[in-house]
Amino acid sequence: MAESNYEYPRLRRPEIVTILAQLQIANVTEQDFTNPNPDFISDLYTRVLIHLDILLEEDNEQLEFHALEHLENPDFHLDSVRAVKLYNQINEVLTTLECPRKFTLADLLMPDPHRTDLFLGSLLNFCLDRDARMNSVSEIVEEVNALEAQRTELEENRILQLKAEISECNEAKEREMPLVEEVEAKVKELKQTIAVLNSNQSSLRSTLRKLKEKTGETDEKISNAEFTLVQNVQENANLRSKISQSPDKVQRALEEKKLAREEARNAERLAMQAFHEKTALVEVFSKVYKKMSKHNKLMQDIQEQVNSAKSIEKDLKALKAKLSDEEILEKSLEAKLVEKQSKGMFLCKHCCVSISGYMV
Repeated sequence: MAESNYEYPRLRRPEIVTILAQLQIANVTEQDFTNPNPDFISDLYTRVLIHLDILLEEDNEQLEFHALEHLENPDFHLDSVRAVKLYNQINEVLTTLECPRKFTLADLLMPDPHRTDLFLGSLLNFCLDRDARMNSVSEIVEEVNALEAQRTELEENRILQLKAEISECNEAKEREMPLVEEVEAKVKELKQTIAVLNSNQSSLRSTLRKLKEKTGETDEKISNAEFTLVQNVQENANLRSKISQSPDKVQRALEEKKLAREEARNAERLAMQAFHEKTALVEVFSKVYKKMSKHNKLMQDIQEQVNSAKSIEKDLKALKAKLSDEEILEKSLEAKLVEKQSKGMFLCKHCCVSISGYMV
């Protein structure tokens, strides 16, 4: 409670009676304070404390039953416990108000008129001062209440807007999920196709490597056969230059020529055979080339499909990133919503605490 600013000595008795009636605490007369009754004084103090919101009416009707349990005959101590409780509350208030005299239990059980005027005057003086302060801040309180209502309305509108945005995000996510699943299925199928085509490509490359090796061997054989044929032609020319008029020599030369011709024919036969083999190999290479051309075209188509798959996968990543951004936005919106609600609760508590501080 705030520091006391009240003046002493006490209020006069007629002023006390007037203030009690004005504040609707009790309707009394000056004669009631001439020889005050303890019950009357206790009831009057209780009414004043209730008016100050220090004591509630239901609290006044209830006793400290857990304290009475320690007594042998609790029924005999009901009045004493009530009196002690009231005394402690009055003493606490008067101590806070820095009353110049000490309030004792005798002032409650055997009240003195003059001391009663002093203590009641202190309490009523505080009542008047508190009411004056409350009236001075009532306009501020009403303005604060209006601002609080406006803030609450704005927060509710903002919450509804955020909920609508969250709902739209969820609906967009649900709408795009079938498309994402379809794209993922296509990407998975294309990956499987790429794996099969890569295996076929490896097999074709191995076959092509073997054919190239075989072609090299055939080319080498043809080159050797051609070289042998050239040598035979040269030898034949040399033999022809050595022919003479002698029959014996001619005969021997003819025989040697026949032998050379036979060898040349054999070499030619071998060369032709090599040529035919080479021709057959060329045909095989031509067929392989056609097949490789087809496979090359197929690989180009596959490459285009791979590029398309990469493009689809890129779009899928973009969609996933978009979904991730929408989930982050949704969480951010939920966090903002929780933050708004927590701030609203804090402002309400702060306003209540501020109003309670003014009332005190």
